[in-house]
Amino acid sequence: MTDTLDAPVSTAAPQNSGGKIPVTVLTGYLGAGKTTLLNRILTEDHGKRYAVIVNEFGEIGIDNDLVVGADEDVFEMNNGCVCCTVRGDLIRVVAGLMKRQRPGKPAFDAIIVETTGLADPGPVAQTFFVDEDVQKNARLDAVVTVADAKWLSDRLKDAPEAKNQIAFADVIVLNKTDLVSKPELAEVEARIRGINPYAKLHRTERCQVGLTDVLERGAFDLDRILEIEPDFR
Repeated sequence: MTDTLDAPVSTAAPQNSGGKIPVTVLTGYLGAGKTTLLNRILTEDHGKRYAVIVNEFGEIGIDNDLVVGADEDVFEMNNGCVCCTVRGDLIRVVAGLMKRQRPGKPAFDAIIVETTGLADPGPVAQTFFVDEDVQKNARLDAVVTVADAKWLSDRLKDAPEAKNQIAFADVIVLNKTDLVSKPELAEVEARIRGINPYAKLHRTERCQVGLTDVLERGAFDLDRILEIEPDFR
């Protein structure tokens, strides 16, 4: 089940991709369902080749039956995706992935970067603006935040990271909507809109959202982020 709630239309001009690889930053507080969404990306027959950068393979539980090849810290999946871990510097990891690309036959269509559940997505997103080589080859496509409909209101009270994840989001997957009542759902959506009135919001159960609704959206709005974080760039 998934419902989509339209946010006010942004007046920002769409970014020109210029042939750059689109990058999605996937974030969400602990337990929101981000791993469920990641596993779908790595296992579904979606016809796309995504490079997924994760913190640890153990967190997403890669099924060995779905692995067709492994090279050091890179696993190739039978649906065409590749998965690698962040070991040290994210810029170095992205640069390593870019070396896999070949003219005429690219190794992947897009990159997805998963943050830890306690991470502020701002510094991760900033990576794609501070390094010249990364900026030349990749563009930040969207920040996607998975939020827990049942516990988000509590997390917003005691975890500043949860608020930053909502504030930076271009797309919000409000997950576990089946665990709350309609009044509770309306309340948590009001809290979200109080922080971020612009993001596209999808109501989901078990992160059942169309991958085309969260990936390759061209939704990142630098002007909006600069209003939140003037030193972002």
